[in-house]
Parts: sequence; structure tokens; C-alpha cells
Amino acid sequence: MAFSRRDFIQTAIVSSVALGLPAQEKSASTLPGKRPIMVCANNGYDYLDSAFQFLKQGGDTLDAALRVVKGPEDDPNDDSVGLGGLPNEEGVVELDACCMHGPTRRAGSVGGVRNIKNVSLVSKAVMEHTGHVMLVGEGAERFAVAMGHPRENLLTDRSRKIWLLWKEYHSSNDWWGPGLADPHWKAPSDALPHADLMQDRMRKLHQRAGELGIEPEFRLAAVRRVLFPPTGTIHCSALNDKGEISGCTTTSGLAYKLPGRVGDSPIIGAGCYTDQDVGSAGATGSGEENIKVAGAHTIVENMRHGMSPLDAGMDALKRIVRNYNGDMNRIRFMDMTYYVLRKDGAYAGVSLWQGYSATNPHKIAVHDGTLRAEITVAMFKGSSQEFPLMRDIPPELSKDSEYLK
Repeated sequence: MAFSRRDFIQTAIVSSVALGLPAQEKSASTLPGKRPIMVCANNGYDYLDSAFQFLKQGGDTLDAALRVVKGPEDDPNDDSVGLGGLPNEEGVVELDACCMHGPTRRAGSVGGVRNIKNVSLVSKAVMEHTGHVMLVGEGAERFAVAMGHPRENLLTDRSRKIWLLWKEYHSSNDWWGPGLADPHWKAPSDALPHADLMQDRMRKLHQRAGELGIEPEFRLAAVRRVLFPPTGTIHCSALNDKGEISGCTTTSGLAYKLPGRVGDSPIIGAGCYTDQDVGSAGATGSGEENIKVAGAHTIVENMRHGMSPLDAGMDALKRIVRNYNGDMNRIRFMDMTYYVLRKDGAYAGVSLWQGYSATNPHKIAVHDGTLRAEITVAMFKGSSQEFPLMRDIPPELSKDSEYLK
């Protein structure tokens, strides 16, 4: 289903007004906010309080942001970042990260790094100890070791078992093209599996998960990660009371990706961009789509030219939609969340869709003296659809499942 430019604009406006929390409404986002303040993806919520206290006591803005993203990197149970991240199609964890330090106007980035857990810190080391901005692959790994970061196996036992489960199930179905952007791509239709086939696949996957030793309480979540390969990232921006601002983003990328795939997270201007004169922005979601619109840079430039954080983020989302001429048959398979912080403390969280489901909305985490999670302002009502699309997804695999939270 395609829709007109007029329909698109009206939908965006209705969603913006209807779905935002008060702190993110259009009127509020044009006004200065509090300083200091930190804004990040919701998976950094548990790490914001200590990082904010560090920032409030005079800590550097980039160091404060890194304290937040390092938390998920160190957590073996967070399979979207760092240790325990879901691997590429060959079973190898590859990590990406970048950072930008507003006060000194510097940047550092690493991509496709193996065997090093805290790639966010490695990106900072690239910034501080080299004349480069980005290092990738084996060279980035050797540099990290030279900087004192130990090599370690990032594939935890749980992630390894999930990958084995995926490998067996998807032995003839992987990330080789064509992709959504291909002019000849067609949405799945009559080839979709029927409910009984889906139930049979689920039953076999669940049984095999048990045979692989995946703990009973996590088996449904593991099955979901096999059927619907997840993405995972964390971004954080930090602003102190002097108006200094920095940002960073780190990820293990798309689960079961082709080896060497690099998404938007380590790309300066896509997954993260900070300008000391304007503000900072970062992203999580469909990395390939964000690279094509240089999302974080677009948002910061929009604010430079007078847009509010909310409008700046919405404009970047509109560019993603325009890349597909408003074709919802394609747009429904992607999602994007932007985290936007202006130099005066005004902020916004915007997303392409409302959330993962009706009861599990996209959120941003904010700390300006009060720690809280806020629902993003969404361009479209509803949630994006999983890819590949499956008919009659069993309720136990719903994103509302307690096993998946």
C-alpha cells in the first residue's frame, strides 16, 4: 500500500501530537531544558543514575556517556551489545562503536571488532591516541590490545546456543539479498507459512532449544531470536551545566549478519553526531536505513537551522520514508529511534513506529536530576512487522511475552 505525500504529512502530524508525553510535545521541545542532562536508549536506564552523579560533580561529558553504554557492554545477559552479543552468521561476535567529544571537537570510531568487549572505550582511544578517526577489523583489534584491552571470547554459552539453534533452522535462509531497497523486492504473500506449519516449527525449535541446554525459562525468547533476528544498540548523549556536550553509540549489530557487515553505529553522522555549538543525536534501529539519511548529522543540522529537537528528529524519519516513496509494504519491515539533545537542554525521542507492540512502546531514558523513562513520539501508529513476515504468530511469541522483557 502506497500513500500520498499529503497523507504522509497528516499521519506524521497526528502521531506527533497524539503519542508524545508532555516533556516531548512540540511546545515543550522548543524551550530550554535543564542542565546537566543525559539522554540515552532505554537499555541504559539502570546505568544513568551513577553516570549522572559523575557528570554533576564535574566529570567529563564523554566519560559520563561512556559510563552508561559500558554497562550493557559488560552484561553477558544483554545480547545486543558487547559481551554475549548475538554473533554473525558464522558464530563470531563483531562489535561497532563511535564517540564524539564536543568540547574538543574530536571523534573516534571502530567497526567490525572481534574479541574486545568494550569497543566504546576503544573508540575513545582512537580519538585520543591516534591521528585517525576510524579503525576497523583486525587492525582495530590489535590497536585495542596495544591500549590494554584484553582479548576475550565474547560468545557466551547462551548466545552460542541461540546461534546454533538459528544455524540449524536457517540453513537455507540467510541475509543474502535482495534487500528491501532492491527495486525488484516483493513482499511475502502466498508463500507465508500456515499456522499449523508455524506451530510445528515452533514446537521443533523449542524441543531443540532444550536439547542444546538452553534454560527452560529462556527457551521461548531463544526461539523468537531465531525466528526474528534482533538488532541491538545503545546510544547516550551527555550535557553538563557549562553547556559542554558529548555522545557515543555502541552495538553488536544485526544478529546473524554477514561477516564484516557494519551498520550505522560506528558511522560518524549516522549512528552518532555531536556538535558543541548545537547538540547531539544518536540512533538505534535499522542501521542500513539510517546510514542512507545520515540520521544523526541530519538532526543536528536541522537544529542548527532552528528546528526543535522533536521536529529535527521527525524530519530525519521523513527522509527514511521518502526513500521508499511512502511504500508501507516496505516501511512496515523497518524501525528507527532517534535520541536528540540540544545544547540548551531541550531533548526529544522520536521513532518510526510506536513500539515493539501495543503494550511495549519505544522509550528513551532521561536524567536531569530526575531519572525517568519516556515514551517516544512516533511517526506511525502501531508497530513494525517482523521480517520475514509470518502468518498467525503464536501468542507465546508475542513481544508482550514476559519471557522477552
